[in-house]
Amino acid sequence: MLNLLYKSSLVELREIAEKEGIQKSGSVEVLRARIIKEKILSEIDFSWEGIQAIPHKKLGEILKIFGIKSSGSHKERRRRIWLHLNYDSRRMTLERLVEMDKDTLHELCRRLEMPMSGTRTILMGRVAGVLTNQSKGWGRIKRSLHRNGIQEINIDFETHDKIDEKKESMTIEKFDEDISTAYLEDAKELMIMDIDKENSIVQGNLLSIQARVAELERMVGTILREYGGKWGVLEKDLLIRLIERRGWPIDENKVRERLLLVATDIAENKGGSIDKLESDKKVLRYEIKPVINRIRMKMKDSEDFLKKEK
Repeated sequence: MLNLLYKSSLVELREIAEKEGIQKSGSVEVLRARIIKEKILSEIDFSWEGIQAIPHKKLGEILKIFGIKSSGSHKERRRRIWLHLNYDSRRMTLERLVEMDKDTLHELCRRLEMPMSGTRTILMGRVAGVLTNQSKGWGRIKRSLHRNGIQEINIDFETHDKIDEKKESMTIEKFDEDISTAYLEDAKELMIMDIDKENSIVQGNLLSIQARVAELERMVGTILREYGGKWGVLEKDLLIRLIERRGWPIDENKVRERLLLVATDIAENKGGSIDKLESDKKVLRYEIKPVINRIRMKMKDSEDFLKKEK
């Protein structure tokens, strides 16, 4: 069926969708992705939360089934599959971003795992950066699949393993490469996000580390290279020890947590294998606490108001 979907025209795809009871609106690419999602990969949760939980290697396999680019870091793969399943690449263009309001752009930044602070122009620039980086990687299947369908059925596993080893070696070499200026700018902004809510000591420490983000990026790359691309508890502990030796101001828990959050984001953008559960704990610990505090304040205000009414 997958081979048939790759080679089918819009009319043929609509006939398949109608027969299978699937919504048949949209372009060729949108309809093909919908059919693959609902008939071939129906057991997989493709909600935004579900995509976040899919392991790095499995995401690559899923992208191949959709017939689109499968390489890249874990975050790049998550972004690509989410865009592929939720937007038409012919309509989701840089020009279209200009027409979007701030709330829409804010939500897009959240789904694309980008910082959500800033003006409408800043938000638009972030989304545009992702679309440019993912250009031609999502939306349309590879031309060879459209022309020829699936050609190779029998796999030489010995050759396949050698290719994987070569790719892994090339990936480890890339850990030494600098990430793009755009990613560094995002890392700097993430380092001081909501800084005005912190005390003066934490603010000063975060600003001090923000000025050293490029050095942090190089340290993360070195650790990834030495540990085969892994980024988990041991690698984070090593980073902290290196930073303490350099005398960085990380005595405050909030500063240390923010630094590890940014370092993990850098490691992921470099293609590292992230300990997802540990990463989620760090993010949730930071994000949930302010929310709880705000709820408590609102509850207290409500109680005070009710007492006055009485």
